[in-house]
Amino acid sequence: MTDVPEFAIITGLSGAGRRTAAHTMEDLGWFTVDNLPPVMLPGLADTLAADGVKRVAVVADVRSREQFEQLPAALKELESRGARVTTVFLEADDDVIVQRQESNRRPLPLQGGDRLIEGIERERRLLREIRATADIVVDTTRLSARQLVQRVANHFGDAATDKLKVALISFGFKNGVPIDADMVFDVRFLPNPFWIPELRPKSGLSKDVAQYVLKHEAAQKFQEHMVELLTTVAPGYLNEGKRQVTVAIGCTGGKHRSTSMGEELSLRLREHGFVTTVLHRDLGKE
Repeated sequence: MTDVPEFAIITGLSGAGRRTAAHTMEDLGWFTVDNLPPVMLPGLADTLAADGVKRVAVVADVRSREQFEQLPAALKELESRGARVTTVFLEADDDVIVQRQESNRRPLPLQGGDRLIEGIERERRLLREIRATADIVVDTTRLSARQLVQRVANHFGDAATDKLKVALISFGFKNGVPIDADMVFDVRFLPNPFWIPELRPKSGLSKDVAQYVLKHEAAQKFQEHMVELLTTVAPGYLNEGKRQVTVAIGCTGGKHRSTSMGEELSLRLREHGFVTTVLHRDLGKE
């Protein structure tokens, strides 16, 4: 019996980064198909399995109109055939979607002759069920294209390993909490380098700021507890089929404490066998 390929379904709102995600999957070696009607997924699986294709990424979106509503049933059919399916849902705030669509001067598929915001609302209603059951939800509101590529590559770039992948995000609370984080931690209990004149213009990526933050006993205990926590939950996540966890570490502005703590935690986790990436979301926004 021919093995059924592994499937990654990339879906979500128009303007949220589906094309960028699809190009990333293609660069990672996945066979990529754009805008395939969901009803054709089982047939595609059979065809590609016969050709020896192991990993397939499919962009499914509302351009297929009524056929898109068949996606949940098509995914169940794939899983019944033994396929491992991961659904990635991309979204962004309404104002960001509007800005992106206006910049490329393209209407939304469900916009018709109405305003962009009405087209976005129709998409959100149609996508509600898929979002609720998605394996990975990524909010691209504050992500650059490069940062989205990093997020996708972090999850799908090393499918051969059976280790939990940890995506660390440093951020500033004044810019909002990352809504796609699985865990959020506040390091504003640590002394703030902002109040040290010679450290204020530097970031947590500089050696002297990192040393200032990490020299405190509370910072060391936090690091130890974080490693212990992630080591504890990793087996359970993997058993449940969750291979990536997103951990957000925040301070006031996302420049000093959260940045240095994120970098240090990444190093410690790698020493314990975790695959990690670090994204400093708000660095440079201060």
